Amino acid sequence: MVEPYCGAAPLPAELISRWNFDPALLAVLGGAGLLHIWALRDEAPLGQNRRAVLAATGWALLVILLVSPLCALTSALFSVRVAHHVVLVAGVAPLLALSLPRRLRAAWIGRTMGAAFIIHTILLWFWHAPAPYAAALADPRIFWAMELSLLGSAMLLWMAVLSPFARIGATLAILLGSVVQMGLLGAVITFARAPLYAAHLGVTAPWGLSALQDQQLAGLIMWVPASIPYLAAALALVASRLGRPVTADESVR
Repeated sequence: MVEPYCGAAPLPAELISRWNFDPALLAVLGGAGLLHIWALRDEAPLGQNRRAVLAATGWALLVILLVSPLCALTSALFSVRVAHHVVLVAGVAPLLALSLPRRLRAAWIGRTMGAAFIIHTILLWFWHAPAPYAAALADPRIFWAMELSLLGSAMLLWMAVLSPFARIGATLAILLGSVVQMGLLGAVITFARAPLYAAHLGVTAPWGLSALQDQQLAGLIMWVPASIPYLAAALALVASRLGRPVTADESVR
């Protein structure tokens, strides 16, 4: 059996030692993170630059997901893998989207919201289907295709949602649609009557869970906690629009 990118499933006693010091990964994370923050230097002093803080937070989360022992734990527990994906698409993605330099945030991105939602939804369901998921754990190249496509599509979705040119009605519909589709995926995983993910059979017991219990926990994570960032964004958007006058341009949208 081929080991996942994050290594074989760890036992509880060895988890703390299972850091991922892949040189290529460290070089990419360090280089891309520094370039991102450096690109923001002209907008404000870095110590007072809100975008730089958001960027640093996003890249720090990526380090936690891919370098810390949590990476190894995803090989044992599908619930941790799902939590990893939730943080990736609903935590890292909006942070990086919000922290992009202004010159890179194209004004027309708000008009691509529907396409971004469809692409991200398809990818999210695809990579959580048993066969593509198994392929991603068996081949590092497919693993990175999964990670990068989920992060990239989520960033496009958040860039569209957070665009100042997006219509509030469409934005709220997309945010609520995201909650619904993730809830449906979570329900499918939660109510499956048998374990769906062969890679986690026989490796969850040391963590006090059967494969089915681990899968049910994963579904609940996808169903409930995953919806919080999208609902919070919708509430923040409504609050911001209620807190300022409506312009003539917005009144005719």
